[in-house]
Amino acid sequence: MAKSAHAFRTIGEVSDALDTPAHVLRFWESKFAQVRPVKRAGGRRYYRPEDLALLCGIKALLHDQGMTIKGVQKLLREKGVRHVADHGLPPAAPPRPRLVSDRAPAEDAVLVMERAPETAAPPAAAPAAPAAPAAPVSQDTEISPISAILSADRGALAARAARIAPLVERLAALRDRMIAARENRG
Repeated sequence: MAKSAHAFRTIGEVSDALDTPAHVLRFWESKFAQVRPVKRAGGRRYYRPEDLALLCGIKALLHDQGMTIKGVQKLLREKGVRHVADHGLPPAAPPRPRLVSDRAPAEDAVLVMERAPETAAPPAAAPAAPAAPAAPVSQDTEISPISAILSADRGALAARAARIAPLVERLAALRDRMIAARENRG
């Protein structure tokens, strides 16, 4: 089962997604303070989607554009994390496969190509009677985790963040109460 685009990733998964060795990712963590994966008790790293986007931008600047580490550090200081992360985005989102049903129970779903939302091309209509229906293809196997993260609609992400903000506040208040209770006991 594929992970959600918003799931945390291990260093191995990030290494595979970026086609960059794990030791290079750890080196970049030492050079770029903005890359801060969550570390668990055993020292295992878990990268957030924004860490992955930033690493993708760093890789693009270092490897594709030939910048130096100091140059990328300066760019991060002057322009910010979002600017560097945007360098890792593909220039135009490629079409991605999507299953479209003709709503007729007797017909199979057909595979059509759809442009990513940011390219604003209207989706293709399903043919009335395909000569040879395409086998259903799971979207999870067709789109890599990195492309799913990078093609995420920023408006949809902001809406989700707004929906979970009250829960995050409640969790922070609960954490504070638990810390206060622990301090009162000891």
